[in-house]
Amino acid sequence: MPARTHSRPHPATSGGAGTRLPWWALALPVLAFVALLALILNPSDAHAAGGEPAIARLLERVQQLVAR
Repeated sequence: MPARTHSRPHPATSGGAGTRLPWWALALPVLAFVALLALILNPSDAHAAGGEPAIARLLERVQQLVAR
């Protein structure tokens, strides 16, 4: 006896739930863009690299931006 093939009773729907992004997938690129834009827009901080570590300057800058 030949085996009977079963087909789906209803075709699969292309629901929007599978294509939704989590909140952080948009928040992180926006946050990175804003941080880079803030660094670019303040040319008074542009000077030659000195003895101060870059990480310390970065943390100070983040504190300044959060304090606003």
